[in-house]
Parts: sequence; C-alpha cells; structure tokens
Amino acid sequence: MTETASAAPETRPPSGRRTIARLWRDAVAAERERPVYLIESEDGSGWREVSWSDADELVRAYANGLLARGVSKGDAFAILAQNSLDWALLDFALAQIGAVGVPVYANNSARDVGYLLAHSDAVGIVCEDAAQLAKVEEVADELTKLEHVLTYHDLAGLAAHGVDFARTHPEALDEASAAIDEEDLYTIIYTSGTTGPPKGCMLSHRNYYSMTSVVDSMEDHYQPDDTMLLYLPLAHNFGRLMLLTGAYVGFPIAFLPDPLRVADAMLQVRPTVLPSVPRVYEKVYAAVQSRFDEATGIKRRLIDWALPIGREVSRLQAEGKPVPRGLATRQRLADRLVFSKVKERLGGRLRLPISGGAPLAKEIAEFFDAVGIRILEGYGLTECTTAASTNRPDRYRFGTVGPALPGFEVKVADDGELLVRSETVFQGYFKDPEATAAVLTPDGWLRTGDVGEVDGDGFISITDRKKDILVTAGGKNVAPQNIENDLKTSKYVSQALVVGDRRPYVAALITLDETEVLRWASERGVDADLASLSRDERVRELVQGAVDDTNRERSRFEQVKRFALLPRDFTMEEGEVTPTLKLRRRAVSEHFEAEIEELYS
Repeated sequence: MTETASAAPETRPPSGRRTIARLWRDAVAAERERPVYLIESEDGSGWREVSWSDADELVRAYANGLLARGVSKGDAFAILAQNSLDWALLDFALAQIGAVGVPVYANNSARDVGYLLAHSDAVGIVCEDAAQLAKVEEVADELTKLEHVLTYHDLAGLAAHGVDFARTHPEALDEASAAIDEEDLYTIIYTSGTTGPPKGCMLSHRNYYSMTSVVDSMEDHYQPDDTMLLYLPLAHNFGRLMLLTGAYVGFPIAFLPDPLRVADAMLQVRPTVLPSVPRVYEKVYAAVQSRFDEATGIKRRLIDWALPIGREVSRLQAEGKPVPRGLATRQRLADRLVFSKVKERLGGRLRLPISGGAPLAKEIAEFFDAVGIRILEGYGLTECTTAASTNRPDRYRFGTVGPALPGFEVKVADDGELLVRSETVFQGYFKDPEATAAVLTPDGWLRTGDVGEVDGDGFISITDRKKDILVTAGGKNVAPQNIENDLKTSKYVSQALVVGDRRPYVAALITLDETEVLRWASERGVDADLASLSRDERVRELVQGAVDDTNRERSRFEQVKRFALLPRDFTMEEGEVTPTLKLRRRAVSEHFEAEIEELYS
C-alpha cells in the first residue's frame, strides 16, 4: 500500500518549477520548530543545534556574495571538503543562483582534483583548509578558467560581501532563483570510468527534486521527528540525496566528517535514521559476534536462548505470518535481556538503518533483523540520481535490493542487464555524447551495467556486474583496469588483477614477467624458477616499488593495500585470458580464490 507520507509539506511546486532553490525556500517557509542541523562542538563536548533561520541567513549571504563576485547561472563551482555545515550551506547557496555544484572528495589526489576542475570548466572552488588548497595550487597552471579560489577561512568575507550586495541589490537573489528552470543543471557528479578518466554525470534540478520527493509515496519512511547521522560524503550522490531529503522532510541532520568515529557519534547523537554503506554494519556485526562468542555462564545461555527466538520472529514477519502470542512474549523478554544491548551500541533509537552503495551480505541482514534492527537495503547509481529500488519496513526481502521505487520502471534486457526509466535518469555525461548514447536508449531507458533479476513480487536481485567497476565495502567506486595498466608499466610485472568488490580495501593478484625476473635473478647468482622467485622477499620488494608508484597519484580508496605474487602467469589454456589477451576476471578469481581470501584474512 502506498499513500502520501505525513512528512510531506502541504504544497508542492508545479511541474516546471521543481528546483533545489525552491526546495530550500519551501523548507524555510515551513517555519519548523526543530533544528535543521546538528554540528559537533569544536572541543568535542557535544552537539549544538543550528536553526532554520540561522542556516537560511548564511545561505542567502553566501548566495548574494557569489552573485556580487560575478558567479551566475550555469557556472560550475566546486566544493573540496569533508562533511560540514558550510558544505551544506554552500551547496544550497549555489542552487539559489543556478550555479552548478561540482562536489570533490576530500581524499582525492591533486591530479584528480585538477582533472575535475578542468573538465567541468569550474570558475571557482571552496576548499576546506590549507591542505586542500595546496592540491588546487599544485595544478593551478592547468586551470585557465578558475577565477575564485576560497577556503572556509574566507567564508566570513564572502558572507559580509553578500550582505553588502543585498543592501544595494535587494531583488538580485530572488531574480536569480526565479530564472532557474527545473531542466537546468544542478550538479555534475563524477564517477569512475572503467578504462578512462571519471565521467561527469549531469543531474538537473528536476532529477534531484524528483528523487527527493519519492518519499511522498513511501509510508513510514522518513518523518519530521527523525534525526539522521550523516557520515556519507556529501560529494557522493547518496550523501547528497540525504542532505536534500532532510530539508524536504524536515528532520535535522548531524554531520560527521570522520566515518571512523561513527560508533562514538551513534551514542552521542542517538539517530533514528542511519544511511550507510555495508562496511559499518559489517563492523558492528563482527563486534557483536565476537562479544557473543566470548560470553560464558548465564550470559552465554541467555544468548543461546534469545537468538533462536529472534530468528523465528524474523522468519515469520518476513513471510507475512502472524507471530504467536507466546513467541511474541518471549521475544520481548529476549529483547530486554539481550537484544537491547546490541541496539544501545547504535544509540538505542535506530528506526531506519539504510544500506546502499555495495551489496550487504544476507546473513548480516538476517542477524540484525533477529535482534530487532531491520536494515533496509537499496540499489541505484549516480546516473539515476542515487536510487532505483529499496526494501521498506513493511515490504522487504533479505538478499534483494527491494522493489522499484514509486514512479520507477525496471525491466531486464535480453542479455540480463537491468534497465531503469524514471524522471530521475540523468541528462548524460558532460562533454561525452558517445558515452551518453551507450547508456541511454532512445526511449529513455538507462542501461545500468548490472545484471539482475526481478521476481514475481517485484523484488530485484543483483546477480552480477556487467561492468568491471569494483564497489568496495565502503561504497567507493574503483576502476580496476586503470590500476592494472599502471602496475603493468613495471618491467617486473606481467599481469595484474585488481580485486576489492564488496571488500574493505583494494588488493591485487600480480604475476611476474618471467624474462625480466629471471634476468634479475641471474645477475645476482640466484638459481631458481619463477614459482620460487614469487616467494622471494627481494622480488617482492621489486614489485612493492611498482605498487607504491601506482598508489602515489591515487586517492586513498583506490590504492592497492595488499598484493599476492602468483607462481605462474595467466594463460589462455587455463581460460584466464581471451584470444585478445583480455583478462577473464571470474575465471582468475575462481582459480586463485585461496590467494584472494588470504589477502583479506
């Protein structure tokens, strides 16, 4: 059953006026009593509230300041920073004047920053601090269109400039906002390509407004009395959607710049909503399992008694069957004695844990549900403005990514690829019409690049990845072929297979160039075959140098953390390479499964 969520404001803009500028202004006009944001005190002593009026005052000041400095509709303007209040307010300020936001990950290398700024034709950038500014300065000679370079330290000056400008041009901001059409670009989000540089996904105001307003048709999803902890980077499409959803629905968002501090922040903020990638749930799961395993005596007996009760209740609910009264009574007791301790680790109020960006293991989802925490897994991609499907509190199936969202069409092509059509499908790749034509059909379907199935009840399962992009457990997209090609520039490396899909970090299987390595061995009087040399620490040091060189210009999440030297090369005879010498990734992964597992042990 779907119905209009109670969280939705009473009025919505008509077609043609669905802009992010309008979204923010409607949110401010609602005069909500709860704060819009929570930010951590500088001394770490707690979290303070930011009111809607204070936030809007800064949004308007920043927007007017940008206008005063000549930034206008259609200009690309980047933000290079971790999650923060200023990031959010700057993004809304850019939307107010029709400028195109270009989010840049704070851990991107200077090379990556330079590429995004140059490719997007950015006229300006706001950097968080001197360290981020240094990245821009390192590539400044290549950025001929970059006119405005600011840091957070300069924002007070930008706001003051905006206040002065508003006094002499009181109508300028309203006129700029009124000139924005819903088909105008709101943002360009860059995603990793499989063999080349990142592609810029062009997302319009309508795309993101439509994505955000999907909650109007999702009962019991987000509510105004929720509180969200947001550690997902605002530079990522998932985090950006959460930022807009908070303003649209009206719940406060607590910004957390450091994802390593999620555990502490959960206890302090006590959120009801947690958008996350699987890695956080995996860590909590591992910690809970370890604690359960260490329990002895009466604690151990209570755990052994409670878990089967929780699993049986979970099974009945998943099958849509009633829970017998006696079982429900035992479940409440199990919750009080055992499961509540797990919930307290997540703040004690978590109502809507969400998982996206990478697959969540079914066994982990089932375990959490057994202890009373139902994780809702979803699926999507930047090209359809974040999400296309999700499980819901009352309509879910573990091991799937849920049914299609309201207003979305999903079908399976003849080759098994999932296709998506909705108002959220992007406008295309910036400056890349060929790549755009490759993923958009003439009748508006988006080719997702993922192979999947849709069952009779509409639940979607992702069964394979048609494209080679790896998605780490942290939700980061990594293009393996770029890394592999760099590794193979070393004369000691013959082949390389980068792994890391659904894993906590990137690793690699590397084979040695027999001619070069045997020559190296001969020069040192070492009489050994290739298999023996693959175990020689001196050879490993040679390859470590190639790995270090490959990592040097890469962002942290793309760097190869561990590697294994294999005793032989990949061959056609073993079905590991094609006649054109392209890697058969699945075959290699199956043949060297043990070595891959060792990389993550």
